[in-house]
Amino acid sequence: MERALIVYTTFPDEETGLAIGEALVREGLAACVNLIPGMRSVYAWKGAVERGQEVVGIVKSREGRAEVLKEALVRLHPYETPIVLMLSVPDGHPATLDWLLAETGGGLSPRPQVP
Repeated sequence: MERALIVYTTFPDEETGLAIGEALVREGLAACVNLIPGMRSVYAWKGAVERGQEVVGIVKSREGRAEVLKEALVRLHPYETPIVLMLSVPDGHPATLDWLLAETGGGLSPRPQVP
């Protein structure tokens, strides 16, 4: 069975994250995008230390969609250099994995329901 994929990203605000998240789900690149607002960041950028407020995005997908998902995130994202970190998930609850794979075009069963 294909592995699940979690993508960690950040957005400048909640509305941007919702718009990009919805586009990824509608395109079948993600089964779900969780947004966590209120993150404070300290980061190095072009030789300076910056501070900012961001929204964390956790994208749930599958490995087979990794490249097209990465391309879509970069294309849709307003940042010059968006954070796109992909983490393979070696295991999970079978029903969750089945739902995730089905929603992104890689599962065996048609759209199982997850509350």
